[in-house]
Amino acid sequence: MKNNIVLIGMPGVGKSTIGVILAKILGYEFLDTDLLIQQKEGKLLKDIIADNGIDGFIEIENVINSKLSVEKSVIATGGSVVYGKEAMKNLSDIGIVIYLKLDYKKLRYRLGNIKNRGVVIRKNQRLWDLYSERVPLYEKYADIIIDENGCGIEKTINKIVAQLVSYDKHFCQFAQSDEQKK
Repeated sequence: MKNNIVLIGMPGVGKSTIGVILAKILGYEFLDTDLLIQQKEGKLLKDIIADNGIDGFIEIENVINSKLSVEKSVIATGGSVVYGKEAMKNLSDIGIVIYLKLDYKKLRYRLGNIKNRGVVIRKNQRLWDLYSERVPLYEKYADIIIDENGCGIEKTINKIVAQLVSYDKHFCQFAQSDEQKK
């Protein structure tokens, strides 16, 4: 049984923020794979990229995510996780993959300076190019797509919970107990 929730999407869509709150609501653990990578490598993401290059970082990310073994966790992944086939196979095997989708203009506004975030972007590649390259991969791997446009955190989380209940009856227990609290 897939008893994890895996959040994928571009940097800046709120995977970590939403993931923490969703984990609290579901009574799950929360895991940020970017922080796990930093912990295992003993460096910040931007330093791992600087030292190993983009392809080296993607390989590290792929290996760590392909070996991830957790239960009842909300997993916020790095935006580049979709480049790792083994990582995505493992994440799909252990969890329901949810793509948090945001329009390019809103994303560009949220991101600000992407260099300081440790975003995997190649030299001379623009954010639009990266967005165009990744969106089809996010859609390919997603079990559920959540359109965040026009949504705050609470509305996004409500959309996720509603979709989870539709996708997997296991989450119906959560929805019923939540309704009974009202």
